[in-house]
This record gives sequence, structure tokens and C-alpha cells, in this order.
Amino acid sequence: MQLDRTERIAFLGGGNMARALVGGLLRQGWPAERLAVTETRTAMREAFAHEFGVTVAGDPSVLADAAVVVLAVKPQDARSALSGLPPLRFAREALLLSIAAGLPIAEIARHAPRELAVVRAMPNRAALVGAGVTALYAPASIGALARERAEAIGHAVGKTVWLRSEPQLDVVTALSGSGPAYFFLLAEQLASAACELGLPLETATLLANETLYGAGQLARHAAAAGTTLADERVAVTSPGGTTAAALAVLAAGGFEQLIGSALRAAAARAAELSAPAGGA
Repeated sequence: MQLDRTERIAFLGGGNMARALVGGLLRQGWPAERLAVTETRTAMREAFAHEFGVTVAGDPSVLADAAVVVLAVKPQDARSALSGLPPLRFAREALLLSIAAGLPIAEIARHAPRELAVVRAMPNRAALVGAGVTALYAPASIGALARERAEAIGHAVGKTVWLRSEPQLDVVTALSGSGPAYFFLLAEQLASAACELGLPLETATLLANETLYGAGQLARHAAAAGTTLADERVAVTSPGGTTAAALAVLAAGGFEQLIGSALRAAAARAAELSAPAGGA
């Protein structure tokens, strides 16, 4: 979905994910003069302005007339950041797109300007390299224009998917939000085991990293071709071969149950953090 590029997009917060989204929008041809960031930290403002050439300010006045305001502060800072906004005028049917993990829409709306329609987004770290996936959720009351704006911003850093209910964002957090760490851990352990079997660390790390990258590429090609992850796994696994031997050990060790337990733990923690009295 293409947004009207005469509209303004403003970011409340200038952290890593804001940088990823601004960079993605610029790569898609969005005019730098139509992007703005408010950031309280001087060093971050200077770095942002130098890297991207967009409007950067230490106060929220740059949010005025925005069609989209991206809430990109830390979750624990979101309430005060929203409550501290001065009276501002926004564009018609303006959107507040929250990427603050764990904050429910009801809580965000309680502190945000009333004229902003609130949509939640859960991008993941791969957005930093334009290969992210962003899950989106909007209540039924949110109109088509706000949904189109939210989806277009998510597309600036990768793929998007819409969810049917807000609690599903907790599962997304456990899967794709935390997911890169699981794959990195697997690659670390593969490299470590290969070292124990005699490979130099540099060589083992290179092989693990490139195998992780290549497997991801194969998975994307499989999805485009209409095949499944299971199909790809079977294609690598010759009966009685080396891969089959390794997979048998993983199965005997309860790999499937362990992964399920890990995701349940992460999803449960995400739900705890989403509750009004959630911790850090």
C-alpha cells in the first residue's frame, strides 16, 4: 500500500527501531522533509540528523500536522511521553502506531491524544537490515485509512501480517520478536560443537553464520514456491544419512517439547508485561 507522500510521519522517540523505519521509508523514496523525530537525548538527535537528514527536535512540536505518529519510546517511558504532549493539531484520521512492546491499546489510548486512532505493531530486530516482519493489530473500530498507513510503514522494513486479536501479539513476541535470539543461540552452539570436533573457531563461526543465512533464504524461496518448512527439512534429510542421525538425537532429547516450552514461557512473560501491573 502506498501512502500519500505529501503526508507527514513523525516519530516520538529516536531509538534503533525508529532508525530502522526512517531508513526504510527513505529507501522507498519518502521525502526526508516529510519525516520528523522528537528525541530528548542530544547525542541521538545529532546522530539522527546527520545520518538521515530529517527534521529532529528535542520537543514534541514536530509532531504537529502528522498523519502518522509512531510511538517508538521504551515501554516504561510511553505513558509519560504521551501524557506530556502539548495540545497539537494532527492530520485527518491521524494514526498513532505503537511499537512499544507490551503496552495494550486501551492503556495507550488512555494517555494519547483522543484524535489519534491507535494501532499496535510488533516489528522484530531484522527490521534493522530491511528483512523484518511486523505483526499488526487494530480494533474493529479502526478505519481503513489508518490500517493502510500502518501496513505501509511496516512494509518499509519487510513483511507485515495482521492479527485477529490483541493477545496474539504475545505469541508474536515469543516467536518473531524473540525468535532471532533462538536462531543465534543454535548457530553459536553449532559452531562450538564443531570446534570441539576439530574445526578452528573462525571457520566454524563462518560456516554456522552462512548456514543460518542460507537456511533463511531457502525458507523464503520455499514459501514463495508454496512448499513448507517440513518439505525443506525432508529435502536435506537422506534416509540413513548424516542429517537423519543428527535429527534422531534431537528428537530423543525432547527437542520438539523443549521448543514448545520455550515459546510458552516467552509468551507468558509477554502477557505478564502487557498487564497493567507488569514488571520489566
